[in-house]
Amino acid sequence: MAEKKVEKKAAPKKVPTKKATTAKAAVKKATTAKAAVKKATPAKAETKKAPAKKAPAKKPTVSVTLVKSFNGRLPSHRATIAGLGLKRINHTVELQDTAEVRGMINKVSYLLRVEV
Repeated sequence: MAEKKVEKKAAPKKVPTKKATTAKAAVKKATTAKAAVKKATPAKAETKKAPAKKAPAKKPTVSVTLVKSFNGRLPSHRATIAGLGLKRINHTVELQDTAEVRGMINKVSYLLRVEV
């Protein structure tokens, strides 16, 4: 039996279209033009005074302590304890007094001691 030799032709190379190259060139020109404009403009003298910074209002916090173990509790309750940032018994964290935090505290209140 005679074996036939088959030559594989290389796949034709994709030539970038003019639109793609011109778009890239246009973007490049635009960015260099912006940089040139930024360099060319002289620095303006600022005569305005910056507004005085107000002292941030002290946000109310609540202190939460884990007093009972969360082993053997519902998975959602365990996740809530983790969400509050509590890691072990007698661990205390300071949290902002928001509606979300209050809802979490209410859910697992039987495991916690709360101080306002």
